[in-house]
Amino acid sequence: MSLSCLIVEDEPMARKLLTQYVEKVPGLTLSGALSSPIAALDFMKDKQPDVLFLDVQMPEITGIELLKILQRKPIVVLTTAYSEYAIEGYELDVTDYLLKPVTFDRFLKCVEKIHQRLVPGA
Repeated sequence: MSLSCLIVEDEPMARKLLTQYVEKVPGLTLSGALSSPIAALDFMKDKQPDVLFLDVQMPEITGIELLKILQRKPIVVLTTAYSEYAIEGYELDVTDYLLKPVTFDRFLKCVEKIHQRLVPGA
């Protein structure tokens, strides 16, 4: 089963790194890598990703605000350099919380959590 992934990250280097990680992992397909939460709202009108890697601190609106706006939520993984958003993220039922800089081994653990959420006991 291949999971479509959308990355919403305003920092170019972090967006590039997450893109490379998604492309390395079998079973993950990159649907898009966007720098703006507003662009993500527009993107998700037509395409609903299975997994959303979402930065917290962004211009215009935060990742948390975007998450609250979404009617249909995919599996969400918050990505941020700030640990203080973890509690609010989990209250919004995110699957994981990746602290930047994200290492590849930590990314792989996140992917395993996603699979566990989709198929409990797998």
